[in-house]
Amino acid sequence: PGLAWLKVFCGYEVVWTFHFTPNLTCSYVLHMLVLIGPCTWIWPYLSIFADSLYALSGTRKHLERITSVGPRPVGSRENEVLTVNFLLEQIEYIKTISASGPNSVTVDVQRPTGSYKFLGGITSYCKVSNIAVRLEPKAGAQHLMLANCHFDTVANSPGASDDAVSCAVMLEVLHSLANLSTPLRHGVVFLFNGAEETMQQASHGFITQHPWAKQVRAFINLEAVGVGGKELVFQTGPENPWLIQAYKHAAKHPFASVVGQEIFQRRLIPSDTDFRIYRDFGNIPGIDLAFIENGFIYHTKYDTPDRILTDSIQRAGDNILAVLKHLVMSEELADWSEYRHGNMVFFDLLGMVVVAYPAHVGTIINYMTAIATFLYLFKKCFHPSNMGKGSQEHILIFYSFICLWFFHAPLTPCVCLFLLQGVRRLEVGELYFDVSLLLWCGALVYFTAHGLCSAYVPMLMVAFPLATKLLLAREFKLRGASVKYSVLYQLGLALPYVHFMSLIWLVFEIFTPTLGRINTYPPDVVLATIVTFTTLFFSSFFLHFIYLARSTKWLLAGLGTVFTVFLLLVSCGMFFPYTADPSGPRPKRVSIQHTTRIFHGLEGQVESRDSGLWINSCDYTGMQHITPIIPEINDTIKTNCQEDRPFCGFPWFGSDKNNWFLPAPEVFPKSPVEFQLLSKEETKWGTVRLTFEVKGPSHMSLYLMPHRGASLSSWWFGDGTPQLYLAREYFIFYTHGLDAPAWNFWFEIQPPSEEGPEGMISVAISSHYYFGEDQRTVQLDDMLQRFPKWAFPSSWVSTYHMYRY
Repeated sequence: PGLAWLKVFCGYEVVWTFHFTPNLTCSYVLHMLVLIGPCTWIWPYLSIFADSLYALSGTRKHLERITSVGPRPVGSRENEVLTVNFLLEQIEYIKTISASGPNSVTVDVQRPTGSYKFLGGITSYCKVSNIAVRLEPKAGAQHLMLANCHFDTVANSPGASDDAVSCAVMLEVLHSLANLSTPLRHGVVFLFNGAEETMQQASHGFITQHPWAKQVRAFINLEAVGVGGKELVFQTGPENPWLIQAYKHAAKHPFASVVGQEIFQRRLIPSDTDFRIYRDFGNIPGIDLAFIENGFIYHTKYDTPDRILTDSIQRAGDNILAVLKHLVMSEELADWSEYRHGNMVFFDLLGMVVVAYPAHVGTIINYMTAIATFLYLFKKCFHPSNMGKGSQEHILIFYSFICLWFFHAPLTPCVCLFLLQGVRRLEVGELYFDVSLLLWCGALVYFTAHGLCSAYVPMLMVAFPLATKLLLAREFKLRGASVKYSVLYQLGLALPYVHFMSLIWLVFEIFTPTLGRINTYPPDVVLATIVTFTTLFFSSFFLHFIYLARSTKWLLAGLGTVFTVFLLLVSCGMFFPYTADPSGPRPKRVSIQHTTRIFHGLEGQVESRDSGLWINSCDYTGMQHITPIIPEINDTIKTNCQEDRPFCGFPWFGSDKNNWFLPAPEVFPKSPVEFQLLSKEETKWGTVRLTFEVKGPSHMSLYLMPHRGASLSSWWFGDGTPQLYLAREYFIFYTHGLDAPAWNFWFEIQPPSEEGPEGMISVAISSHYYFGEDQRTVQLDDMLQRFPKWAFPSSWVSTYHMYRY
């Protein structure tokens, strides 16, 4: 029918041909060859549609192929061989078909080795994988953009959203740019890095060691904190406002918020991305984008390709291609240092347009808005009509409203009824509006004084209500709270309130799932606080309608009823927090390690050893929902921190309140860790140097705990200066790829004046088997089968060996 309609409407024949494309396994791409006809104007649109269909199909195929190998932890064959080979195969194909074009493609596989400080600890790595693809004009380029994704995953997750889909999108963006008919103005490096989940090691290896890194002027990082949905620009800079301006002009489906940036950079979300590595170690600015929806299944077995909607892939591809193309064709990339100064206030309006302006302009706008508000309130307070009889009562009510609104706004209508004697309802409504305006203005001044770009939010919540009130002042005086006044008033507040609602949706979309991965404080309290403040903010400029209504009693009764009903629903415990519903799973996260711990004395003898299933709850509920199903996991087997042992004697991160240790037989990995003291020598400056060699799995942790009176003076890691992780402990996280040599390191310790019976230092080495046949044991598999379907137990085998010297 479509062909017939085109023939009748446009008067030409349409020929459909199918071509097999080698880069898409068993897939066909539809090409329309439009013959001569009167409607040739439609051909560009049909061509764009065909290209879009081709790219979308290719991206989906890439995504499915990458995730088909399963989880891809660093060091695994799936990550280091299968995925690397697939990416190289696709890149080689793109290089071949674009060879006759004006741009050239160069591929380099990097296996960097290094170490650096990381958020209080040290991370060290050896031979991790990077695939760098340089696209530039055949004449060469002096300045480069960087586009970054990672193809490795955490253990036990296929990582479709984090971050295979970004790598799939980048392949198609590379394909599109490589086949342009015009040369690029600057070059672009597509970095497919294979070690992000291990504290961003691969990106550090590229930006500090690769020869192309010196020419990189800016970057785009593609990440995920959820599965699918829109990709949010949640970090930019530092400074360099031209980057967000480029996104503003080029992005086809903008979604950006400086509020998200300030939340993330204050570490209110327990996550990190390659953005920090490029910013801190490369000193280059960038844009950080991440999928944010459905964070409940982030880093779980449910992160599969079928959960990423085609719309998400299409919009991500459209945005990234458009922004990258804009940047590599821009003048600013070459002279980026000339445009670097100043931060930006930026936000989108319902995904249609991005509003962006310099932060210093925002400061001026904010203070002007605050001054206008104070002038309005000052004039109103000291207007002759308010200075007569009853002025003291008005001032009393004004300050009472401020206190009540601030501390408990929902009680304001009830508590201050006794203050309404002799005061008209219209005057009370006016006072409530003025109090709301003053409080928002206070927030505006506070945010602006502390340099927060998020101050634009209270600015909108002050400027629009104030302007609306002034414009409707005559209507209000003549007719009071009429229907016309109410409609116009709400229309005046529509823009800030709609934008504020989108921000609140963003906060809940990110924070609600994130609280399911935090076990240090109760999530209900955090969410209740957010809900409370949200209610206060939304009601601030509308509660005064209570006093303008004919019957305050019925309004208060309605609000009270709603409050009571929801209080009863929440208190009765009928809402279960987890579900295994395939359409929207919300799993409880649990980590389970089958571990063996061996503790050695000063002479190398084994002082004690134990083995068991070390269980850690990733959320605040602990095991209260698991114990009825698996009775052995109860509070009697809770384990506490052993302070005389490095890292509490735990083989991995954990908190004192959420650890259970269920005895089980010893584990015997086929590739056991080999820890050897190579030398112990005294230096001429009075320290003792200990040199070690370690052989083991791809993931190991080293813990150092000097004893009383001793201290570390230098070591092999990072810049050579030891950095405490906890009060008196040092933590080094080590990862290696394939064919890595033994891990050799040393440290120097200043011995105590009087050495005690425990020696100078305790050294512990913890090994983790995230993949292969060493990842599983019979006891571990039996326990996993007993967990309910609504739980996601991430499991592996580990060992912990402690030595004293």
